[in-house]
Amino acid sequence: MPSPKKSKKDTGPPVLDNRKARFRFHITEKIESGIVLLGSEVKSLREGKGNISEAYVVAKNRELYLINSHIQLYKNAGHFNHEETRSRKLLLKKSEIVRLKIKIEAKRFSLVPLRLYFNAKGRVKLMLGLAYGKKLFDKRQIERKAEVNREIERNLREVQKKYPSQ
Repeated sequence: MPSPKKSKKDTGPPVLDNRKARFRFHITEKIESGIVLLGSEVKSLREGKGNISEAYVVAKNRELYLINSHIQLYKNAGHFNHEETRSRKLLLKKSEIVRLKIKIEAKRFSLVPLRLYFNAKGRVKLMLGLAYGKKLFDKRQIERKAEVNREIERNLREVQKKYPSQ
């Protein structure tokens, strides 16, 4: 008698998010890429132990590499463990790499990692953003809008407390 197939969990494993990137850069395009990892790195990521907030992408010899991403050591790997901040190769089609490299060099864009996550097949994927830096006044304007929205929400809660719906 065949065993029933295992169903995927709805919650999924933890995701690494780079929230600083959305504050520091205007994201013009998003690209999904694969990433070359060791087994101990994948297991550590499944536990949610990593950081991509200070990471960036560089182009070397017709390939893209993720630099300065931090994945903590996996405690059960023993001497088969990995370096925490090694450079990791990104997996994209050659035509996509050429297109991105042209935009990076000619138009002064940056490739910024936005999210590191597991897809439906359980593979680790990296969401990259083709971006350019925000100016200081852009950042201040975003902070002002957020403060106004917080104030509106606060006032709405007070009104709802004062006049509960019947």
